[in-house]
Amino acid sequence: MNELKFVKRFNAWRAHGLKEKQFVYFLSIIIGLIAGLAAVALKTSVHYIESLFRSSNSIDTQNWLYLLLPLAGITITVLFIRHFIKDDISHGVSKILFSISKKGSKIERHNTYSSIVACSFTGGFGGSVGMEAPILYTGAAIGSNIGQLFNLNYKTLTLLIGCGVAGALSAIFKAPITGLIFTFEVLMLDLTTSSIIPILLATVTGTIVSSFLLGERIEFYFTLKDIFDFRAIPFYILLGLFTGLVSLYFVKMNAYVEKLFHNQMNPYKNLIVGGIIVGIMIYFFPPLYGEGYTAMKSILSGKTHELFNSSLFYHLSDNPWIYLLFLATLLVLKVIAMAVTTGSGGIGGVFAPSLFMGGVAGFAFSKAINIFSTSWIRLSESNFTLVGMAGLIAGVMQAPLTAIFLIAEITGGYGLFIPLIITASISFITIHYFEKYSIYTKSLAEHGDLLTHDKDKAALNLIKVEHVVETDFSSVEANSTLGDLVKVIARSKRNIFPVIDQQHHFLGMIMLDDVREVMFNKEEYSKTLVKDLMIQPSEFVTPNESMENVMDKFKTSGLWNLPVIEDSRYIGFVSRANVFNAYRKKLIEFAEEL
Repeated sequence: MNELKFVKRFNAWRAHGLKEKQFVYFLSIIIGLIAGLAAVALKTSVHYIESLFRSSNSIDTQNWLYLLLPLAGITITVLFIRHFIKDDISHGVSKILFSISKKGSKIERHNTYSSIVACSFTGGFGGSVGMEAPILYTGAAIGSNIGQLFNLNYKTLTLLIGCGVAGALSAIFKAPITGLIFTFEVLMLDLTTSSIIPILLATVTGTIVSSFLLGERIEFYFTLKDIFDFRAIPFYILLGLFTGLVSLYFVKMNAYVEKLFHNQMNPYKNLIVGGIIVGIMIYFFPPLYGEGYTAMKSILSGKTHELFNSSLFYHLSDNPWIYLLFLATLLVLKVIAMAVTTGSGGIGGVFAPSLFMGGVAGFAFSKAINIFSTSWIRLSESNFTLVGMAGLIAGVMQAPLTAIFLIAEITGGYGLFIPLIITASISFITIHYFEKYSIYTKSLAEHGDLLTHDKDKAALNLIKVEHVVETDFSSVEANSTLGDLVKVIARSKRNIFPVIDQQHHFLGMIMLDDVREVMFNKEEYSKTLVKDLMIQPSEFVTPNESMENVMDKFKTSGLWNLPVIEDSRYIGFVSRANVFNAYRKKLIEFAEEL
């Protein structure tokens, strides 16, 4: 109650003291600040838990805890979600897109913290997932709930979700431009001045908060050691094709494995089976533990033999064939480990696994050429590792600009800009030839829920039947005579007359054109009953029906007016003209500046 009073007073004050645009700027900074703090909290918790289990282990012996840790982490996560949250919080980015498309950009309040807690246990205990999706979902929830607190409209709520997502991603990687681009490229927000400035403010704020609390070094702090060699362009083209095909494997395998677990429909059986499978994979291949950034740092720092630490293959790392086979196995297993983790109930995302697989793909590609080729050029393995990361991000997420600028910001410059563009573009083209939708949008598109990428559909589905239903139609009872109907027609301004019974149940309708001739025959006034003249519409509408379905019914029936019926009771009519007017108004709202 006190919160409600405060909001009312604040809204009354800002109505006179702040313009809408200024208020959104203010909120974007607040959202960036909170999202940045949330990102720091998640990174710190995951890395702290991970360090407890990994720091004391000898590099040349296996860590038996790996067999049990993922199962323990997934079990805690499932129990937390089922008994405390009681909601599905998986697949964070897809949930954000669904909220924008179907839920008026409204996200539940518990999402401001639930994904952080769940991902901390899943990732910290070794679940082979990233923490970017949970923190993006958290940032989106922060933006949405702050907007809901002040009763802001759909367009502003959507913008604040973008601010939360951009602020959170910027804080994770300390990459503000990447946060901005991801918001427009993946969430498909409108690229206007009114949206760019708030999102920029959120990204800068999130980056500053993360830098202040965690230091200025970014996740993969790396200074380019080798300059870009134009002679390597053919190899970057091949890397683009390779990462595009690996991306296709990533998307298909993820969908296949998650479907296997989904078909079981027994959450406790899933978590036991999944936890054991992930534990076994990590035991034999420790780089699969968690998000995999430790392995990436080893590759980029030139300490590639650290990939074999605590594994059965530690003493075989000097064999080039074993070395490449180990890398290839990591490439194949990472997406399986990720999908098993999420399919069995763990919470995490695909961002880090994509970077991991991209880095391994780029490194293995260049390493193989350098080992076995007598080429006149030696490839920079660190550069190809970074560019490979961009290739997988561009392919898996179908977001080439995000991929290019993320790696550019990670390396602190644009020395690899040309190869990043080449590889990311070719990877995107390659996977797009086989797969139209990204890993985030595929399921939504299959269920008809992807409206963020279609503004016409989004505008249409924001219109509710209750907003366009017309109730000024004069009704008649079925047992009334033609004479009674004529009197009703004389008083009405409409040409449709719903036929109802005494309980207001809808029985049919009378069209003025259908009775125009007989209504002038007074001899029939007492003989003919309304029920003899009424017709049954081929379609009708319910109050909760989507406007997309309503438009389909207009198309199939050929009618311009459809009755709205709930539990057989007549409510009113919805007309094409009224829907089109509401649709035009929504499009104007989308186009208007704040």
